[in-house]
Amino acid sequence: MTINVIAEIGCNHKGEITIAKKLIDEAVKCGATVAKFQKRNNKELLSEEQYNAPHPNKANSYGDTYGAHREFLEFTIEQHKELKLYCEEKGIIYSTSVWDITSAKEAASLEPELIKIPSAMNNHFELLTWLCKNYEGEIHISTGMTNYNEIETLINFFEEQKRNQDLVLYNCTSGYPVPYENVCLLELTRLQKQYQNRVKDIGFSGHHIGTAIDIAAYTLGAKWIERHFTINKNWKGTDHGASLEPNELYELVQDLKNVELALCYKEQEILDIEQIQKDKLKYKG
Repeated sequence: MTINVIAEIGCNHKGEITIAKKLIDEAVKCGATVAKFQKRNNKELLSEEQYNAPHPNKANSYGDTYGAHREFLEFTIEQHKELKLYCEEKGIIYSTSVWDITSAKEAASLEPELIKIPSAMNNHFELLTWLCKNYEGEIHISTGMTNYNEIETLINFFEEQKRNQDLVLYNCTSGYPVPYENVCLLELTRLQKQYQNRVKDIGFSGHHIGTAIDIAAYTLGAKWIERHFTINKNWKGTDHGASLEPNELYELVQDLKNVELALCYKEQEILDIEQIQKDKLKYKG
């Protein structure tokens, strides 16, 4: 079973294109499949009150208001085009999450292989309708903060749009970071039982600490593993603490490759490596 690893850079670039490219470089070194960013039109996404309110955590804010903070971290579509070209040069797939229709239109104009819908927007059916009708690539959607009936409604919608075979559905718990007992990894198996024949793939998007959970998710059948990615967990910003640093992402990718090799049946009842030991050690009676 092939495994794909998404390094979600998101806004961990701190609003600097040079850091974004550095994160792409590190994701490539780690062996990730996708480098993913985020795209927001903040004045469309936020009410005037939300836009002008102070950031709830001043220590993590890049502006005097929440709107100014979000604008500071936002790349233009021209910058996203630059990042996509940079990804192509480096041999990694570019992608972005989109939070609103304007961002979806901008992202789709770059024709990426996949576009992600975050958990917070998986009930934004105007956004989903636009993508289904106008974007031909894969649509990946997380299911944090989403009850069973809402997930079923989402799948029905994609079936009605005849786009369900382009849909990748992610098990996810929304939190930064998520305690292990709230990861609820067996929800992944529930999604598989319910939907693996109705969608293209099932994935796992984690916000926990460490990488053991991701290995378990893969062995339970997740074909996509998505983790937030940063250079330094101590950097200013809300996502860094639940992100993997390069050494961790590298180890995760290597461990996933090793587990992929190990997840098989024996080609013969006694392997060649065992025969040597059998000849030397096995009781012969």
